[in-house]
Amino acid sequence: MSTTPRTPYRVALIGYGLAGSAFHAPLIATTPGLRLDAVVTANPERREQLAREHPGARALDTPEQLLAEADEYDVVVIASPNRTHVPLARAALTAGLATVVDKPLAATAAEARALCGLAASRGTLLTVFQNRRWDGDFLTARRLVEEGALGRVHRFESRFERFRPKPKAGWRELADPAEVGGTLYDLGSHLVDQALTLFGPVRGVYAEVDVRRDGAAVDDDVFLALTHTSGTRSHLWASALAPLSGPRLRVLGDRAGYVKRGMDPQEAALRAGHRPGDGPWGVEDPALHGLLGTDEERTPVPTEPGAYPAFYAGLATALAAGTPPPVDPNDAVATLTVLEAARHSAATGRTVQLN
Repeated sequence: MSTTPRTPYRVALIGYGLAGSAFHAPLIATTPGLRLDAVVTANPERREQLAREHPGARALDTPEQLLAEADEYDVVVIASPNRTHVPLARAALTAGLATVVDKPLAATAAEARALCGLAASRGTLLTVFQNRRWDGDFLTARRLVEEGALGRVHRFESRFERFRPKPKAGWRELADPAEVGGTLYDLGSHLVDQALTLFGPVRGVYAEVDVRRDGAAVDDDVFLALTHTSGTRSHLWASALAPLSGPRLRVLGDRAGYVKRGMDPQEAALRAGHRPGDGPWGVEDPALHGLLGTDEERTPVPTEPGAYPAFYAGLATALAAGTPPPVDPNDAVATLTVLEAARHSAATGRTVQLN
């Protein structure tokens, strides 16, 4: 990487599957101060898609080709399968490139901690794409908690539930632990990150991790009960076999509660080809606004606009001004520590205590 500050910063993206093409590439391309210069994908169909969607970006065959010309870039974004996250992040950081890794950062907390240490020792930026911190419903809940509208919060309930009774082909459904597949590490990474962001460290973890679907080889139905050091309890659900979904969020305090149904609209918009800047972004249908209050008296609360573009805007600012990255990679270590404890709890049927 060049040592001279520059703008726009030159971004190379590794992977052009769903994560790379629908999330990272459009968000990078529409962020002032960033430029999508290259994408690593050897798939002919994805190369054609890249040429249509981002004609100014070069297609590279391998990560090794990218790293051989590291001086041509300022940032590497890793949106390839989970098993590649650690070796690619290690190579990018060693090459002096600011590095963004899609969640989960690693398969284990130890691996994630080692990457954080490598980044710190080299003075190189490392961050993790925890985009669900910028879901509109989470931003709304966070505001209500911080304003004290709920009083003292004692319970946080959060769900990512889907109904996909037939497993799809792909690495996320492979049983090999090296693939880091399954629902616990996929959706659980978001759920735990949100809970830790709102209520801080965890001292106790209980979990149920099951394989429910016929033909499935990895966990697809998960429940976690976290006890935060503050005393707040988080109950988290993730499932691929939920024909009827529960509330997306329910937050209970000693003054009021907040309940919210429906999913943030940003993922659907990005999948449909919409881009930030096309019009109002992340604005939810008012019919899906959550409710604040009690059973006797409750009022609708407009959902904050979702703000996925804020992640890459924060990255551009961090590169230019040396400010902290949009997500502290040490937060990913904390999340993975909880996920590892959840797997141990599910295997033993016991609550795992964390120091």
